[in-house]
Amino acid sequence: MGENIYLFMIIALAALAVTDLVVGVSNDAVNFLNSAIGSKAISFKTIMIVASVGIAFGAMSSSGMMEVARKGIFNPSEFVFSEIMIIFMAVMITDILLLDFFNTLGMPTSTTVSIVFELLGAAVAISTVKILDFGGGFTDLWTYINTDKASEIILGIILSVVIAFTIGALIQFVTRIFLTFSYNKKPVWIGSVFGGIAITSIVYFIIVKGLKSTALLSESTNELIALNTEVFILINLVFWFIVSWLTMQVFKQNIYKLIIILGTFALAMAFAGNDLVNFIGVPIAAFQSFQDWQGTGIAANEYTMEGLNAAVQTPTLLLLLSGIVMIITLWFSTKARNVVKTSVDLSRQDEGEERFQPNFLSRLVVKYSIKTYENINGIIPTFVKKKIDQQYEKDTSYLPKSKVKELPAFDLVRAAVNLMVASVLISLATSMKLPLSTTYVTFMVAMGTSLADKAWGSESAVYRVAGVFNVIGGWFLTAITAFIAAAFVAYILYIGGSIALGVLLFLAAVILTRNYLNHRKKAQEEKMEYGLKRAESSSIQGVILESAGNIANVVKRSNRIFTNSINGLAKQDLDLLKKNRKQANKLSAEIDDLRDNIFYFIKNLDEGSEGATNFYLNTLDYLQDMAQSLEYIIKISYKHVNNNHKKLKYSQIRELKEIDEELEDLMEKTRAAFEKRSFDEIGVVIGHKTELLDMVSQKIMQQIARTRNEESSPKNTTLYFSLLTETKDLISATMNLLELYYQDYDGNVEPAAIEEVP
Repeated sequence: MGENIYLFMIIALAALAVTDLVVGVSNDAVNFLNSAIGSKAISFKTIMIVASVGIAFGAMSSSGMMEVARKGIFNPSEFVFSEIMIIFMAVMITDILLLDFFNTLGMPTSTTVSIVFELLGAAVAISTVKILDFGGGFTDLWTYINTDKASEIILGIILSVVIAFTIGALIQFVTRIFLTFSYNKKPVWIGSVFGGIAITSIVYFIIVKGLKSTALLSESTNELIALNTEVFILINLVFWFIVSWLTMQVFKQNIYKLIIILGTFALAMAFAGNDLVNFIGVPIAAFQSFQDWQGTGIAANEYTMEGLNAAVQTPTLLLLLSGIVMIITLWFSTKARNVVKTSVDLSRQDEGEERFQPNFLSRLVVKYSIKTYENINGIIPTFVKKKIDQQYEKDTSYLPKSKVKELPAFDLVRAAVNLMVASVLISLATSMKLPLSTTYVTFMVAMGTSLADKAWGSESAVYRVAGVFNVIGGWFLTAITAFIAAAFVAYILYIGGSIALGVLLFLAAVILTRNYLNHRKKAQEEKMEYGLKRAESSSIQGVILESAGNIANVVKRSNRIFTNSINGLAKQDLDLLKKNRKQANKLSAEIDDLRDNIFYFIKNLDEGSEGATNFYLNTLDYLQDMAQSLEYIIKISYKHVNNNHKKLKYSQIRELKEIDEELEDLMEKTRAAFEKRSFDEIGVVIGHKTELLDMVSQKIMQQIARTRNEESSPKNTTLYFSLLTETKDLISATMNLLELYYQDYDGNVEPAAIEEVP
């Protein structure tokens, strides 16, 4: 390959670097955003500004030493320029696709793990080819590869899971015992002590992890801090205790919010200053390799890369531009918020919508954890247990009724502990040169503190544990997938040359574009009609008016699902039926979610609101009946077509379409009445109940006659009867729902809402 192809590769790597920054920030944002967002300590805009300043500061103060990409995984002197470029190109293509895949799933993973194992996989692939060409053996591989780094990363996963989780849980337990959930009512000196410890931890983290290798701190300053660490920490403890006391006593401000702001800034700065190498290290190493080779007159497949062994400072302009791209991504990436949501939901103090389903391992862990807890609980003195329970009591008197779902996922104390413990652990790991990953530490600390805070109760533990296992499994999957995929891409590039490069870049662009469009479409769908709102009123009239939008929503979607079922069956369109089945399942899940909220609905009601409760329960029963009928209709339709059974006869399809047209007219009138809150119009729709049910009964009688005289397919007959009887149930459930609203609505009564406690 000539010089032009390598110039093209450099340009492609530059574009890939920008893309990698975007997908990398989308995943790593969870490291520094989850505590601030989960606690709602400050506004979302303020959180983003603080994080952006931290990223900018970290990017500009970064040392820019790209050692991992240059020589951390492989020995560059054993490779020639053409092979190095193939390795770097394979790494970047794989990294972008892998991180984007995890972002789309909303799963946090480690960009350090991905880049290290991609470098390892690509280098092993090229090394293996070289060994085979030279007739060497497997043991020659260690000449090319530095396996120590990969071993450190695996060790980092295990250390992070065990140490971060355990320490996070212990610190949170001790903190909660002293501060309780009523921390705002504690004496000022207690908050000041906590503030002094927390801020000192974060400041030390900023210096050790963020500023140690920058020009902002001189070598003499670094050395002075290193030699007098205990004195430095003691001075900080006293200083920040005084600052915390003044903040709370004199300025009447919340010290926990200051801790969260500083912690968010610190982690964002450390992320930009240290993880930047994961995104731009490879392209910069490739560019510097190209500069070394260009103009030497030596062929690309002969020029050895000893030059990568030398330390080279990354241009400040590149670091600044990278910081700008990271900040823009932080503000506009919906995938970043999706990944943050996963971490926050798993840490949530109260029950909420659980994203992960239980599995065998999570059930087993929860089962034996409960047994272990019961055994330990049995040997703890009763007075100690009572004292601990008192410290864990929550003061809910100030909570406005009906606003439970708007409460923070966890309180300011837990958010502050998350940031403090993560800062301390990462600082210690850095100073002791232990391979702890920032992603792993922040995530596992958050899980440990939520366990200590009793956030994983019997109602949610099995779901949360399953979620943690999914994330941890994803970390190991990242390593394995990164290694295999990068090795495969490197080999394809090696044997395919420029043609393979063009094809792979095109495929990467197509996959990224498709993922982006699918994610955007999904986000838009969630914003539109989908999603049922929970009732918050305390009277029948209030629930009627409030739930009218839900009924209109359900009726509209039910109409579409039924019509698509008949059309899919008539056309034998399996894809349409498959999509329709997903919509029916989604509708049923949303109705189940409303039913799961009944506990909170009743708890939020005032005395004498039993009528509203009964009305709401009956409404949900009828909605569930409608959803079950639709699920069954689409289920049997899909099964019939998928099994390639005999098509329904033309007369049967025509009869089903007649029912569909009548039902569509009824559903459309119902939707319009509920959307306009014109409940008097419901009476007109109810008037067609007997007519519509008689129509379905007539079709059943016609099919009985056909079965006696001409029908020859048992499957066909079973399907048709099932469709008609289930349609009859659907109509009955819909009419029962309409009658409930028609009978109980009284336009002369002012609807009552739940009173909020100021």
